Amino acid sequence: MIGSICRRLLSCLVLAALIVGLEPAIPQARSETRAGEPLVLNARTCVSSPATSGGSPGFVVKEEVLRVDPAHTAIIICDMWDRHWCRGATHRVGELAPAMNRTIAAARARGVLIVHAPSSCMGFYKDHPARRRAQSAPRAANLPGDIQGWCDRIPAEEKGVYPVDQKDGGCDDIPVCPQGSPWRRQVAGIEIRDEDAISDSGVEIWNLLESRGIDTALLMGVHTNMCVLGRPFGLRQLARHGKRAILVRDLTDTMYNSRSWPHVSHFQGTQRIIEHIEKYVGPTIASTDLTGEPPFRFRPKGEPRAVFVIGDDEYRTAETLPEFARKELEPLGVRCQFVVADPKSPNDFPGVEALDSAELLVLSARRRAPAEKEMAAIRRFIEAGKPVVGIRTACHAFDLRGKVPPGHAVWRTFDPDVLGGHYAGHYGNGLRPEVTAAVDATSGVVPVEILDGVRVPFVGQGSLYKTAPLAKTTATLLIGELKDQPGARPRRQSQSQSQPVAWINRKGAARIFFTSLGHPGDFARPEFRTLLRNAVVWALDRQPESKDVTVSAARGPGR
Repeated sequence: MIGSICRRLLSCLVLAALIVGLEPAIPQARSETRAGEPLVLNARTCVSSPATSGGSPGFVVKEEVLRVDPAHTAIIICDMWDRHWCRGATHRVGELAPAMNRTIAAARARGVLIVHAPSSCMGFYKDHPARRRAQSAPRAANLPGDIQGWCDRIPAEEKGVYPVDQKDGGCDDIPVCPQGSPWRRQVAGIEIRDEDAISDSGVEIWNLLESRGIDTALLMGVHTNMCVLGRPFGLRQLARHGKRAILVRDLTDTMYNSRSWPHVSHFQGTQRIIEHIEKYVGPTIASTDLTGEPPFRFRPKGEPRAVFVIGDDEYRTAETLPEFARKELEPLGVRCQFVVADPKSPNDFPGVEALDSAELLVLSARRRAPAEKEMAAIRRFIEAGKPVVGIRTACHAFDLRGKVPPGHAVWRTFDPDVLGGHYAGHYGNGLRPEVTAAVDATSGVVPVEILDGVRVPFVGQGSLYKTAPLAKTTATLLIGELKDQPGARPRRQSQSQSQPVAWINRKGAARIFFTSLGHPGDFARPEFRTLLRNAVVWALDRQPESKDVTVSAARGPGR
């Protein structure tokens, strides 16, 4: 009786909703989908587009709705290990695992076969029913002869350029983590049921798929640009041998070092790989198609903020630094704020109190005396042990010549106190130094990542600063030398014409970088832009493992 009344009441509510034009107050159809009904997948690819008038060929996004039989579909979970040699990779796997577990649970309930493929971990699962299931699959009549091997590339990919570099194994950490094979099993956050399968063998997985008539495989896991693409059970091998191989694009991650080409953030690197797959390998979907929930997103880690304090008329850094930041730092996720001295009142830096909530100070000022409260903000930042990157005239940033205006302050010893330098003028303006690696930089005692991609020798575009002797707490990266130029005195008649032009200094835990380069012409050189970008990345790193730098007893010229 009560059940009959409830059914009539629900019917009345639905009818009333239809009459007034509202959505019926009943569960969404997606959540009522039953096992065995087709999976509706919104597949995305990028297809080549003919050249437009005066343009060049490109790609356009194509979306297609696929209806696939769950009984003929498998999910393959690639290398979601319990631990990775890269700390960042281990963290991201842990973040991915809960969302991935929800997705495979929804798919399993629909009748999809779940294949767990944590490579090199089969010994851990030797007695598991899911492991025996994969081993017992009968040999397929159409077993490809090369299915057990890694596949680095398929012919379609030759049409494009691989979108990221995999230098240092793709590790984003500084210093790069020690490599090895610490994994022992799949991450515990992903449930393995007896009715699933466990295998890292291309032969076993192919046999398993064929024995069940499975023609569609959804790949998820790590790492997109390596194992997900290249494993014997990966996207390339399955696609080239006739399976419909689809990447679940929000449940994956790359091994990409954002300090390497194309110098974008880690997650932008992942997006570049996904686009490459959509162009040349196969379609992608989002986990939404299986769960009805929003796509997975990695939690933002808080983009670091750099405040640029600029008071320099001679080298136009109010123009060059913002352009540099936009092109080189913002793609890495560094938020950049600019505090530029008032042209009408050059000793005033309105807004410099932004340093109180910043992670990095980038300084380019020349002989200025900030207001006392502004100088106090700068001192607070430095005394807190936060990192500083200085360029060119920063070595005499607050050494004002002449009378100090009332209510303003100077810091004449800023160079030795903070940067570890000893500025004493410069050589002639027309003499351009040849820049080479310093002894410290070649002896393995400085953070070599700052020089990663900096090709030496190159020619500095401004005058050579006299910066030696440096403090004992410094380590020299680059040396500038004047030689064989009109106006340069023979070395035997002069003091050394080799001077440090880039170094690091350590004051407690603070990371300090300085370069006397920074002429407008330097910003036009890729060597200088790479050096400065790498220095910012190094300075912003706060990992305890990389706080200490051993300073070599070997000293660069001029020390």
